[in-house]
Amino acid sequence: MLHIVNKSASERSSLDSCLRMATKGSAVLLIEDAVYAATKGNPAESKIRAAGESLKVYVLGPDLAARGMSGRVLDGVSVVDYGGFVDLVTEHRNCQSWL
Repeated sequence: MLHIVNKSASERSSLDSCLRMATKGSAVLLIEDAVYAATKGNPAESKIRAAGESLKVYVLGPDLAARGMSGRVLDGVSVVDYGGFVDLVTEHRNCQSWL
């Protein structure tokens, strides 16, 4: 399953809920304000690092760039463009958006 999170981890519990419910081998895509969680020095950094042990974590590059965070992505997090976003959606049978 592909889990898509778009809210900041400091404003909503969407990321926590997603990580709690995601099963091993699932993918998590961080978009919009959720991209902050995939950056170095962010309060959610440890959660993303831990999640990377059993989940594939992706972040949308254009949203990182729009927030000035392109150079701060955590090791193990894959940056995708819009085409990569589409590829992830088509590669997974199910998608869950966390609001």
